[in-house]
Amino acid sequence: MKRWLLLMGAIIAEVFGTVSLRAAVDHPVWSIGVIVGYLIAFMLLGLALGQGIPIGVAYGVWAAAGVALVALLGAIIFGETLSVTAIVGIVTIIAGVYIVQTGEDDPQKAEVLQP
Repeated sequence: MKRWLLLMGAIIAEVFGTVSLRAAVDHPVWSIGVIVGYLIAFMLLGLALGQGIPIGVAYGVWAAAGVALVALLGAIIFGETLSVTAIVGIVTIIAGVYIVQTGEDDPQKAEVLQP
């Protein structure tokens, strides 16, 4: 369970860093948020990997969740367009990560979203 909490923290920190990057375009002070967010994200991702999450699983979940959350927050905070096509793309990314991670031939190796 701890490893998944670390991964969720890494996702949240990465999303914060990315949203801060967009905010820094208009307000450079947000550059601090970019640096802090990414430092925390990579630290927590490394700790999650150290707890035994396979790198393919960790990175797949991290990337898919990050894309989905950043797109959603971009629409909410910055008024960016989130079209039906974009939503379908996000769902496809999430489904693809799930399919890749559960497609392991050996059920003993397929450790997808198990605590």
